[in-house]
Amino acid sequence: MSQQDNQPVTMKKVLIIEDEGDMCLLLNIMLNGKEMDLDHVKTLATAEEYLQKEVPAVVILDNKLPDGYGLDFIPFLKNNYPSTKIIMISGFDASAEDAALESGANIFLQKPFTRDQLFQAIKSMLNEEAQPVAQ
Repeated sequence: MSQQDNQPVTMKKVLIIEDEGDMCLLLNIMLNGKEMDLDHVKTLATAEEYLQKEVPAVVILDNKLPDGYGLDFIPFLKNNYPSTKIIMISGFDASAEDAALESGANIFLQKPFTRDQLFQAIKSMLNEEAQPVAQ
């Protein structure tokens, strides 16, 4: 057995803020087994409660939620958790992309998206986090 086999895998915490059960299940299936620790909440209020206890590496944020718009939650995330990367997902309004990116989302994915698109988006942000930023 090599030395690497004894090394624990560092699980990156990913918070999914999505109210549609089918989409959440799909996201869980897409990301299962990808060295990520997935958590899920259905509202912005529950997300705020969660964030008081945990700071995820990545937030997958739906735009249209029961208690508001994910777009309006991006500044809260950026101001309070600047190291957390944000992937905004939306099938509601493609025009939200510019606003999401301007507000601080790192990546915008229009529903429907592929497993590869989602995984590559998360992987690129986790790799970016792990490497020093060249000035």
